[in-house]
Amino acid sequence: MTDVHDKATRSKNMRAIGTRDTAIEKRLAALLTQAGFDFRVQDAALAGFDFRVQDAALAGRPDFVIDAWQCIIFTHGCFWHHHDCYLFKVPATRTDFWLDKIAKNVERDERDLSTLIEQGWRVLIVWECALRGRLKLNDTDLTERLEEWICGGGQTAQIDTQGIHLLTVSPPRKA
Repeated sequence: MTDVHDKATRSKNMRAIGTRDTAIEKRLAALLTQAGFDFRVQDAALAGFDFRVQDAALAGRPDFVIDAWQCIIFTHGCFWHHHDCYLFKVPATRTDFWLDKIAKNVERDERDLSTLIEQGWRVLIVWECALRGRLKLNDTDLTERLEEWICGGGQTAQIDTQGIHLLTVSPPRKA
């Protein structure tokens, strides 16, 4: 199947996809704030319920960091991070290119997750399908799952359309 756009248009469209302040990040930030967590700038004094965003000093540049609870939260797009859900569709054009690119994203995600856990962080992945789409969780359910995980002290988990689930993490590969 050929692409409906020419190469220049497709390239322009792909460049327009943001890496920060995405709709799913904004929704999650609003839910964290609604739950009593407040956004703070990177160098502000540490307070119990503050979160910061996009910390480049940490592996994977986490979307949200809650220092007082030793928590990191990532919002993962289902396409870019290859989530096995209805939002992930294998591209019909340049299939090998896209599958290779996505596989590298998944490999990097696994490496970053292992690094953060080794550093003592608890990590939560919130999938795009839990935040948008026809099967998304409602705000109440999503907020309850976030609070349950943040305050509950669990290790690594993910939230998708089915709720919250523990993640098993492979040990990092030795170079």
